[in-house]
Amino acid sequence: MNVIGYALGVIGAGIGIGLAAFGATTSMARQPEVQGRLFTIFILASAFVEALALIGFVVVLMQ
Repeated sequence: MNVIGYALGVIGAGIGIGLAAFGATTSMARQPEVQGRLFTIFILASAFVEALALIGFVVVLMQ
């Protein structure tokens, strides 16, 4: 049962990173001059989403 909860958390993280990547690439295609700042923000957002997925993994293991 715990595996199902973690699987849902990982699916959510994957969707979140996918949407962030889609938004970043779309924005870079429209305005190439903001590529540097946008890439930095994308990396930070991806790190936060992955951190939430790892916290979910730890919580599942603790139960």
